[in-house]
Amino acid sequence: MAFMLILNLILMFNSSPTVAEKIKIPFLAHVNEPNMLKTYIVHVKLPDDGAFSGPEDVRRWYQTFLPTTANSDGPSSCMVYSYHNVVTGFAARLSMKEVKAMEEIDGFVSARPQRVLPLHTTHSPSFMGLRQNLGVWSGSNYGKGVIVGVLDTGITPNHPSFSDEGMPPPPAKWRGKCEFGPMCNKKLIGARNFQSGQTKPQFDEAGHGTHTASTAAGNFVKGANVFGQANGTASGMAPLAHLAIYQVCSESGCNEIDILAAMDAAVEDGVDVLSLSLGGPSFPFYADSVAVGAFGAIQKGIFVSCSAGNAGPVSASLSNEAPWILTVGASTLDRSIRATAKLGNMEEYDGESLVQPSDFPSTMLPLVYAGMSNPDSASCGPRSLNNIDVKGKVVVCERGGGIGRIAKGRTVKDAGGAALILVNQEKDGYSTLSDAHVLPATHVSYAAGVEIKVYINSTKTPVATILFKGTVIGDNYAPKVTSFSSRGPSLTSPGILKPDIIGPGVSILAAWPVSVEGKPDTSSTFNVISGTSMSCPHLSGIAALLKSAHPDWSPAAIKSAIMTTAHSRNLKHEPILDERMLPADVFAIGAGHVNPLTAINPGLIYDLKPDDYIPYLCGLGYTDQEIGFIISRKVKCSDASSIPEAQLNYPSFSITLGSSNQTYSRTVTNVGQANSSYFCIVTMPKSVGVTVNPRRLVFSKVNQRMKFHVTFSHLDTTPASSFVQGTLMWASFESRHYVRSPISVKLS
Repeated sequence: MAFMLILNLILMFNSSPTVAEKIKIPFLAHVNEPNMLKTYIVHVKLPDDGAFSGPEDVRRWYQTFLPTTANSDGPSSCMVYSYHNVVTGFAARLSMKEVKAMEEIDGFVSARPQRVLPLHTTHSPSFMGLRQNLGVWSGSNYGKGVIVGVLDTGITPNHPSFSDEGMPPPPAKWRGKCEFGPMCNKKLIGARNFQSGQTKPQFDEAGHGTHTASTAAGNFVKGANVFGQANGTASGMAPLAHLAIYQVCSESGCNEIDILAAMDAAVEDGVDVLSLSLGGPSFPFYADSVAVGAFGAIQKGIFVSCSAGNAGPVSASLSNEAPWILTVGASTLDRSIRATAKLGNMEEYDGESLVQPSDFPSTMLPLVYAGMSNPDSASCGPRSLNNIDVKGKVVVCERGGGIGRIAKGRTVKDAGGAALILVNQEKDGYSTLSDAHVLPATHVSYAAGVEIKVYINSTKTPVATILFKGTVIGDNYAPKVTSFSSRGPSLTSPGILKPDIIGPGVSILAAWPVSVEGKPDTSSTFNVISGTSMSCPHLSGIAALLKSAHPDWSPAAIKSAIMTTAHSRNLKHEPILDERMLPADVFAIGAGHVNPLTAINPGLIYDLKPDDYIPYLCGLGYTDQEIGFIISRKVKCSDASSIPEAQLNYPSFSITLGSSNQTYSRTVTNVGQANSSYFCIVTMPKSVGVTVNPRRLVFSKVNQRMKFHVTFSHLDTTPASSFVQGTLMWASFESRHYVRSPISVKLS
């Protein structure tokens, strides 16, 4: 447990650019004392003949598993949450002794200590083709009638992004409550606090929840900007959708029991979409609370969108891998807030900074690399520059070292430095971010950093300045995958290709509880931050648009529409690039970059019902009991048709291919024109043969389903353990639908 707690804290510290920098490791001694209380998630089995009249009746039955009296030699145990919709069980404060005693009670299944999971725009709507009174926004009625539930750090209810101007009343199915009283309205219809069992919501102090909620479904706000940059009309992806807020996180993380309780409540409340910009490392689905809660949600027709994590560009670093979740990676916009480093040799290197001082001199200043005389100072950690003369100079600091980007600037400023050039580590390549630095600064690429260091070593009097050029739109290489976006393959289920999709997650402008100077402000306040936390609510809002346009579509149908219509090319009409400026692979982009314009009318969908996942879970080798944790009812794999992962009717393929051929089937549903035909187009390296049967699908009515088979064969001696990738696309030239599925093949 000590190891797991430390691991989770390390993940919280490193995984998200948006998480607060100050995280203290709690005292870990005596963690195995038998009478010490910890918070457990307890799974139980409902009695076969049990008849419960409602949630309170179930809670009373759960209570029978707890001790009837408090421990005589320790603190008292108590139930924290009683779950009814997404989990059969409860959360309770228990000692190891009490858990041991509970194991003897009929109906007990398991108990484990909870984990703490880390938290993982004016221009992004137009970047994705969303325009007022046109296209997708008009066709989906801006998300009217859809309820988006956001699990995060809460919300700032009086922010203009949550105005109910132009909003209809909430739909009749809404059963939730808003504990902000008169501050709630027709936009913000629900707000509840699930932190440590609290009942009254608190204002969002971290800002993360306010930012994600407004990105998903914030209303239109004119004149949004930060420091005068990225100016324009801000809005969420579904500006007329309703918001229900479930406060489950603080700056230091999110407790599993709170996440489960909020998801349980959201199902009961009647939300349509759940957005979770949080997650932990890879666990089997039955031990992953987000996966378990999400399955309970999709059984009620609720779409679940989650961030992929910020542990990239490391391979197999994903969070939220379950196939019933939309797993979202992060990409760039075609906008930067430019700050250019100009050196004494007249070379210029474009970078970014949210702060654009108008009075910074264009004259050259002395330039120094913090790590020149002491490698330990290269990352510009606190007090690391105390013995280096940086007064009045431009200081080059390296990204990383466990030091926050803005904190490096504080170190430079405290030591008397005039400006900061923040250079990437090699792994971050060309991915840069617009931050609210505390002094004049620019964040430049790794390649630029190498050239700047070469220049410093080439002269006895290196000099530089920073040219602040403001908001610049027009990067034809956008969207690019950013370095921090977590990558596949999935560890928990390699036969499902993850992430599913990428969306805007770099330098995203959205609502913020205070002015960026940190002062409370009742006027319109916004901030620019980055992370897959930002890309997730973009997709949550787009899912709300599709739900509004197609209220009868299942979560799997919405996911399929998003994935099979995604862009695989950038604004230059070339393959999407990664942080190295090389073509990004499927483990970085999944199906590609979201394209709402085509997702609303995909032509064909790959649909799934909740019970379709049971044979897949059996195929993973999970026990009946473990699958019962996920689906909240009894199951016997011996009675179900176990299938390999790649046989799941998923909008992508991920297989391991040896010398023997492998055949998988898929079923598509026609949601386009009644009379339509589709031809199969396969793009694959010569090392892998792909045969599709039939190669033509002819439909005569809407919602008609047709099945096809795909056979993969290894054709040459490409080295084992290498990955190759390609696509399978169904094209309908008369209706102009192109239904594209990415393929990943590991050769073994």
